[in-house]
Amino acid sequence: MSKNLDQGFWNAAQKHLIRYGGSFEPAIIERAAGSFVYDADDRPILDFTSGQMSALLGHSHPRIVSTVSRQVGQVAHLFSGMLSRPVVELAERLAALAPGLDRVLLLSTGAESNEAAIRMAKLVTGKHEIVAFSKSWHGMTGVAASATYSAGRKGYGPAAVGSLAIPAPNSSRPRFKHADGSLDWQTELDDAFDLVDSQSTGSLAAFVAEPILSSGGILELPHGYLAALQKKCRERGMLLILDEAQTGIGRTGHMFAFQRDGVTPDILTLSKTIGAGLPLSAVMTTAEIEEEAHAKDFLFYTTHVSDPLPAAVGLAVLEVVAEEKLVERARYLGARLFDGLSRLKQRYDCVGDVRGRGLLLGVEIVKDRKDRVPDHQLGAAIAVEAFRRGLSMNIVKLPGMGGVFRIAPPLTISEEELDLGLKIIAEAVEAVAKTNLPNIAAE
Repeated sequence: MSKNLDQGFWNAAQKHLIRYGGSFEPAIIERAAGSFVYDADDRPILDFTSGQMSALLGHSHPRIVSTVSRQVGQVAHLFSGMLSRPVVELAERLAALAPGLDRVLLLSTGAESNEAAIRMAKLVTGKHEIVAFSKSWHGMTGVAASATYSAGRKGYGPAAVGSLAIPAPNSSRPRFKHADGSLDWQTELDDAFDLVDSQSTGSLAAFVAEPILSSGGILELPHGYLAALQKKCRERGMLLILDEAQTGIGRTGHMFAFQRDGVTPDILTLSKTIGAGLPLSAVMTTAEIEEEAHAKDFLFYTTHVSDPLPAAVGLAVLEVVAEEKLVERARYLGARLFDGLSRLKQRYDCVGDVRGRGLLLGVEIVKDRKDRVPDHQLGAAIAVEAFRRGLSMNIVKLPGMGGVFRIAPPLTISEEELDLGLKIIAEAVEAVAKTNLPNIAAE
C-alpha cells in the first residue's frame, strides 16, 4: 500500500489545518532536490511550477544549502534597527542590476513588498487611489489584496478606499480590435483611463502592474504597452509600480521583465524568485522618491525587515544566476518549451493558446479552439492525470477563460527534464482527450 495513504497524516491534516484555497495534492512530500519533489513512496514528481513559482534554482541547490547553513551559524535575525553586511551587499547588487532604482528595502513576502510600495506611493504623492488590472494578483494582505482582482474579493467587506481597476490586455481575446482582428491595446488603454478619470476623486497615487499577469492566466503586456501606461501615469502625477514577483531575476529571459520594454518603473517589487524558495522580497525605488518618503517619515518597521539570513540567500541567488548564465538559459529553454507546447496546440483542439515569455508560459485549455469555450473540467482532469504520471502543474480557473496551466520550471532544469515534462503533458492530454474525442484535432 502506498505510504501516501497514511490515514493518520490525512486525519490530522483535516482536523488541524485551516484550508486556505484550492485543495491539497494527494501526496505526502518528504523531500525535494533539483527539479523534483519526492512523495512518501519516494516517487519523483517533476516540479513544473518551481514550488509556488519561487524555487528559481530548483530545490536544495547546493549553494543555497551552504549559504543557509553558514549564515545561520553567524547571524540569522537582528533588531530591525541594526544592519549587517549581507543586507547592504544585496541592496548594492540589486541597484547595479536596475540602474536608476538605487534604494532598496528588504522584506519577507510579495504581499508585504507591495504593501510597502503602495504605502510609499501614497505618502510621496499625497494621494490615495490605486489602480490595477482586473486580473491582477498582488497579495492577500490589506491594500495588496485590494489591488488583487483575479480572485478572493467577495465576502470580506469593503476593499481599501480608492481601489480602481482597468481591463487587462488579452491578445488572445481582444476587447478592442484592429481591422485584422488583432488587439488594439492603445484604444483599450485610452478607454480604460477615460473610465478611471471619470471615477477618480482627483487623488490618483499609483498604478500597480505585473508585466505578465500570472494568476490572470499568463497575460503578457504587449510591446509598447508599458511605455504607454507610464505615460498615462505621468500625465496624472501617478507613480508606476511594477510587481515582478514571478517575472524578476531572469525568468522571462531578462533580469527584469520591464527591461525588454526599456521602461523603468518608479517603484519595483521583487519576491518569490529572489529568495529561490525562501521568504525574501524587496522594494526598489529612485533616490528622489526615497528621499521624499524619508522626509515625510515613511514608516514600514517590521519584525523581519533587513534580516541577514534571507539577504545572504538573495546574494547567493544572484551569484548563481550570473555564474550559470541562467538569464540566457531561460531564453533558450523557454524557446524550446514554447515550441514543444505549440506542437501540442497543433495536435489537440483542446489546447486553445500557448503564451508567455522565457520560462513563464501558459497553456489554455478550451472545449474547442474555434469557439474558445472555456473547459475548466477538462483542464482539471489533465492536471490530475499529469500528477498521476509524475508531473506537477498549476492551473488557474478564471471566468471567461479556460483553465490555464502556468508552467514555470526552475531555471536550472535540464533539457532532458524539460522534454520529460513535455512528454508527460502530451500523454496526459492524450489520455484525457480519449474520453472526449471531439477535442482531438486531425493530425
